[in-house]
Amino acid sequence: MKLAIQLYTLRDLIKNGEDLLNILEKVKELGFDGVEFAGYFGLDAKTLKAKLDELGLVAVGTHIKIENYLPENIEKTAEFHKTLGCLYIGVGGADNDTVEECERTGDILKKGAEVTGITTYYHNHTEEFKPLENGRTAMDIIGERTKLELDTYWSFYAGIDNYKYITEHKDNIILIHIKDGIDGTPKALKEGNNDLDAVVKASKDIGVEWLVLENDNPVPDGLSDAARSMEYLKTVR
Repeated sequence: MKLAIQLYTLRDLIKNGEDLLNILEKVKELGFDGVEFAGYFGLDAKTLKAKLDELGLVAVGTHIKIENYLPENIEKTAEFHKTLGCLYIGVGGADNDTVEECERTGDILKKGAEVTGITTYYHNHTEEFKPLENGRTAMDIIGERTKLELDTYWSFYAGIDNYKYITEHKDNIILIHIKDGIDGTPKALKEGNNDLDAVVKASKDIGVEWLVLENDNPVPDGLSDAARSMEYLKTVR
């Protein structure tokens, strides 16, 4: 199984394009195989792709705003991410308070995949598991239209059995955010109470290629937090 990191985890160290290029080197040193982007800090796709190739890193995915998938922006989105060599393109969240909002979000991502030829995905937080009409959730509605990146701490915090959810949605989950936490506060892996071993087992059982580390609240900084998490990840890859 390959390991990537959502660069939002390292946001305290990325203030500009030069920082982003430098942090990619640190990511490689930690032992990651790929990255999921959370902004490009003014860098063009060719420059980023050259750095990734130099380091032997893969652009696994990205979190960009849902507006980037609208008709007036989708061609630019496609060109950038094809140049970057992104395996998938996604959003870190979008409107999901009503059935209509969820349908619109899912439809925009579905159309984005059709136009770009790149698989799109939706990343959840906790609220996407709250029942809407007829007991259906945002994850149900959006997941009917696009692929999913399951954030396994927010699903756990929502009361979801991660092993059951992952295996029951095996055909629709393309990336796994492996994350830990306590009482709604993300932590480094094995410093919270998420059942990470069950997440890893389910991911392997359904053949997920990439585990993506994320911590919304790294302590004391992104790099040292990620290094602690990597100690666990080394045992499961």
